[in-house]
Amino acid sequence: MTVKFGVGQSVVRKEDDSLIRGRGRYTGDHAPAGLLHAVIVRSPHAHARFTIDATAARKMPGVAAVLTGEDVAELGLMPCLFNFPDDPFKVPDYPILPKDEVRHVGDAVAFVVADSVEQARDAAEALRIDWQTLPSVTGVVAAVKPDAPQVWKDHAGNILYDKPIGDKAKADAVFAKAHAVAEVRIVNQRLVTNYMETRGVVVEYDAKRDHITVTLGSQGSHRQKEILCKILNLPPEKVRVITPDVGGGFGTKIFPYREYYLAAFAARKLKKTVKWVADRADHFLGDSHGRDNITHARMALDADGKFLAMDVDTLADMGAYLSMFGPYIPFGGSGMLPGVYDIPVFHCRVRAVFTNSVPVDAYRGAGRPEAAYVIERLVDACARKLDMTPDAIRKKNFIRPSAMPYTTATGKVYDTGEFAAHLKLAQDNIDWKGFAKRAKEAKRKGFIRGIGMASYVEICGAVGPETAVVKLGDDGKVTVLIGSQSTGQGHQTAYAQLVAQQFGVAPDQVNVIQGDTDLIATGAGTGGSSSIPVGGVSVERATIKLGENLKELAATALEASAADIEINEGTLRIAGTDRTISFADLARRSNGDVEKLTASDRFGAQAGTYPNGTHIAEVEIDPALGATRIVNYVIVDDFGVTLNPLLLAGQIHGGAVQGIGQALMEQAVYDPNDGQLVTGTLMDYALPRAEDVPSFSFETHNVPCATNPLGVKGAGEAGTIGAAPAVMNAVADALWREYRIDQIDMPATPERIWSAISEHERRHRL
Repeated sequence: MTVKFGVGQSVVRKEDDSLIRGRGRYTGDHAPAGLLHAVIVRSPHAHARFTIDATAARKMPGVAAVLTGEDVAELGLMPCLFNFPDDPFKVPDYPILPKDEVRHVGDAVAFVVADSVEQARDAAEALRIDWQTLPSVTGVVAAVKPDAPQVWKDHAGNILYDKPIGDKAKADAVFAKAHAVAEVRIVNQRLVTNYMETRGVVVEYDAKRDHITVTLGSQGSHRQKEILCKILNLPPEKVRVITPDVGGGFGTKIFPYREYYLAAFAARKLKKTVKWVADRADHFLGDSHGRDNITHARMALDADGKFLAMDVDTLADMGAYLSMFGPYIPFGGSGMLPGVYDIPVFHCRVRAVFTNSVPVDAYRGAGRPEAAYVIERLVDACARKLDMTPDAIRKKNFIRPSAMPYTTATGKVYDTGEFAAHLKLAQDNIDWKGFAKRAKEAKRKGFIRGIGMASYVEICGAVGPETAVVKLGDDGKVTVLIGSQSTGQGHQTAYAQLVAQQFGVAPDQVNVIQGDTDLIATGAGTGGSSSIPVGGVSVERATIKLGENLKELAATALEASAADIEINEGTLRIAGTDRTISFADLARRSNGDVEKLTASDRFGAQAGTYPNGTHIAEVEIDPALGATRIVNYVIVDDFGVTLNPLLLAGQIHGGAVQGIGQALMEQAVYDPNDGQLVTGTLMDYALPRAEDVPSFSFETHNVPCATNPLGVKGAGEAGTIGAAPAVMNAVADALWREYRIDQIDMPATPERIWSAISEHERRHRL
């Protein structure tokens, strides 16, 4: 049944009105009276021993405290939450502040607190730090060489772990008998998140209760509170964590960061409020980075183009320390390497490698974009190897709908998916058959065109469990309390629609509260595209329970049977009559019966969801400049059920732009000689702008998820997963058609493309 404002309706985001009027409140806006300001002091060296003398700095005007490693030695270590239970690796110490050795440029060495930011910076500059530089290494290829400098003495060869997935012997046997073998070497470069709002924290100390209130931008207050209590050794009742409006997260704001615990330690020590807000340099040097894999992949083929076996070898950069989920990302992501294809035999070797660089962790997609990029670039290489078209080889190897549920060679169980159907729809939408004509016209004008596709599947929607509490207030409005955290996705609107589906109320009659650990008992936070597949189920079920309670109350008030009561537009009515009672009147008549006016539900997914789809990009390259322009871009996705088409399109557009950014321009570059982050500002690190992005054609070909009660499949990361391989396959297609150039890596910058073309022309002139 279609319900106004309910599931499937394009309800405009209710949170936007306050945001566009400047009424949003972010961590940086929070400024309690009498607060102190802090700055963090970072290492200028990639690897060094040091001593620090803070005597002069502590005597400077306005300085309240200068914290060094010795001062905070009592604090716990930064956590890594993943390890292999059967064969655990040794986790190196990740101190809040190192005492005498730093391991990457940007490693923290001191925390300065003063009356103003300017005074804190002056004091930071007055610190006397003596550095003794040590050999360093950046980049996984250099790090695994026999003579490479060691990041950690007890991790020989800079290897954290070396793990297999699948059956190597079986794969080797298949490759030995294969008709043909296609292979690629893939660079998935390091990225910096660059959310609009940098991180920040405000810690308020209440001396009467010996209690702190921590306000910070995060992807989940409860996880932040749990870690903070552990590091500071505080009981939970002494800590409240509040997350206000958040200006982007993309996975990177899930993690714990040193500044949070330093600010909390300082606030307790000084018995005052302490505020720290990152500048953009802090973001580049102090927040976890993403991606950074180098992968060799091979596919064994029969004469008809059928995939027989896949073999992969991945080197994954961990950085200098282990971030919260960092070691899991390349290993877990590798489970999705077979993609949407029926590949009977699979083997992968994953090596996690230490380097003298910022720690690496999940970034929008968390290993699945890396996997999709490998398999989709490899599939195009297979097509070229056998002189097949990219669509033909995909259609030959797609997992058929009749095979669902399908267990991949890595053990993933796909419940539903019609991969050939969304590929065909995407081809029709982009006029695939008309490409040759468009390419000919472009060449007449001096440009070369390419067209590339990527058919992806990913796993998500299983972070939890999540509890939702739904209440009816005396004013007749409904309040939802939930531990997931919006960072711009539109949770206020999405959860309101789930309430509307049951009660028929307008979005402005639903208030969604997130981010306050005093008001909300538990929360898994937001990550892995789970806020709707998990949190949404909790909201729906809690709303249904509340509806049953309200029917019982209305039955008493109207002297009827609860079975005869129906709910719509915030009113309870005896079916078939004009006898009604409003939500507000019912709440007031309940005499504060909180139990009947409140319902809750806790849901934890037993299996992940598998969103899938096809991206097709058409690009035009100016060979004289190497510049690439995306002239056409089509997306067809399967998200099971669409809750709100407007919100969904926003998520897919934004994700695709991030994928385009990686494909064409973004890259964090370290100097191999001294470990300096060369791209440490937005002057050097390119981000996509409006002029770099096409007008997207987006639609869905939904097949309801068989393992999720709402039928939905997570959508928050999918745009990023499909975009980079589609764009790069289009660039590679253009270069192959015109020059038979078969290798190009991300980012496909004008310089990189121009160099490839110039080198090709130089060779052919010889």
